[in-house]
Amino acid sequence: MSGELLLGIDIGTYGSKGVLCTPDGEIVAERALEHGLSVPRAGWAEHDADAVWWGDFCALARGLLEGVSSEAIAAVGVSGLGPDLVPLDAAGAALRPAILYGVDGRASEEIAELERRFGRDALAGLGGMYLTSQAVGPKILWLRRREPEVFARTRYLCTSSTFLVLRLTGEYVLDPHTASLFSPLFDMALLTWSDRCRDAVSGEVPLPELAWPGDAAGAVTARAAEQTGLEAGTPVMAGTIDAISEAVSVGVTQPGDLMMMYGTTAFLVLVVDRLGPPDRTVWQTPYAFPGSFDIEAGMATTGALMRWFRDNFAREELAAERSGGPNAYAALLAEAERVPAGSEGLVVLPYFSGERTPLNDPQARGIIAGLALRHGRGHVYRAILEAVGYGLAHNLESMRALGAAPKRAVAVGGGAQNPLLLQIVSDVTGVDQELPERTLGACYGDAFLAGRAAGLVAMSDLGSGWVRIGRRIRAQAERRSLYREYFGIYRRLYEETKEDMHSLAGLSGAVKEP
Repeated sequence: MSGELLLGIDIGTYGSKGVLCTPDGEIVAERALEHGLSVPRAGWAEHDADAVWWGDFCALARGLLEGVSSEAIAAVGVSGLGPDLVPLDAAGAALRPAILYGVDGRASEEIAELERRFGRDALAGLGGMYLTSQAVGPKILWLRRREPEVFARTRYLCTSSTFLVLRLTGEYVLDPHTASLFSPLFDMALLTWSDRCRDAVSGEVPLPELAWPGDAAGAVTARAAEQTGLEAGTPVMAGTIDAISEAVSVGVTQPGDLMMMYGTTAFLVLVVDRLGPPDRTVWQTPYAFPGSFDIEAGMATTGALMRWFRDNFAREELAAERSGGPNAYAALLAEAERVPAGSEGLVVLPYFSGERTPLNDPQARGIIAGLALRHGRGHVYRAILEAVGYGLAHNLESMRALGAAPKRAVAVGGGAQNPLLLQIVSDVTGVDQELPERTLGACYGDAFLAGRAAGLVAMSDLGSGWVRIGRRIRAQAERRSLYREYFGIYRRLYEETKEDMHSLAGLSGAVKEP
């Protein structure tokens, strides 16, 4: 196997994973690490890029290479959460904590300023989508305006994959998919950087060279080899956002294929053969390969909300789990399974960190509506799971309004291990879901893309060893009408309370800047 193993590593919001596999997709080793998320202010989300991103990468690489010669690695693939923003100085050192993707809504004033200056519709026409908290351009402007001393020293503007590839190879690259989310710096029609807003946003700081995720970006340097245990000269792919690698890892490559990713946040990737007109509710971007496109949507708090509920309302079970007892989530799941569909009159708005698509409202806040004395912990936990279903249904409505509908759906992510959650989502949305036999996550897609970069695998290999579908979740028609009523309440509840949500966000200081 000398020189034929593929290494894939993905850095996520709360954890990182790595895999070592053969060109036919067989697993040689896998590793995982957990890390924290910094929330210095309500509505903000940050990571220490050195400690979390690079620290996790080095630890995972060294762990995966235990008992394996570094010379056996044919290529390295990387991905990460995103799109993020971490500014680096001329030496490649991080100048501040990384500002994370759409869960960080700090740049709302900068969005408004750019729209006033250049025109909201004109910016959408340039970048193919309207500016939201997912866009990196306003966060660059926030950095320039709020931390000018940092911006003055900035020579690299990185997302997680760019940061990792730069540390590994010295090359400054970004894939077109992620670049499109640096709006308003990207021209969607030409699939390249635009100069129209560059002076106003990034100024003289250079932007990365563009390369597709499966392209070879460079090779491991001697310095990176010392830190990671990899062999100097090993090819490294250009990298991409975790959701794209994960979609590739489960065979979501053809128009009509939909990935439903259940993680800290929920994310949808629907492959399409062409882009529609700019839309205010979802994102339309280049996909993983030349000539391919996708429609994307993302909820801000799904797995994170379940974790919040567990940590605050299942403390005894969590303490028992840490002492070797049963899983705390399993205890909550057992209680929720005893509650009927609709949670006996409860509806949760899961906007505990604002909401991404289709609301694009960083000032949205969570609500638990319909509480009565008969309700217990299991009712609320089930209502949280149902809120995920309602949020995904809302996003699928927006996709269908663009004329795009899923032909097949594949469920991935840690939440895909929750059978009640998957059944609820299928019942609410009416979409059947396929579950692969193994869902290692984005790191597995990274390994596949690394194999493409090294010329060791082809697209046809995805269907012959890399992806095997295990079971299917079928939507239960008898629950659709009930959930349709609850979904209507879910939709109205936001519209009728959003002004009060925004007032409360202001009172909490979430929309105030230092």
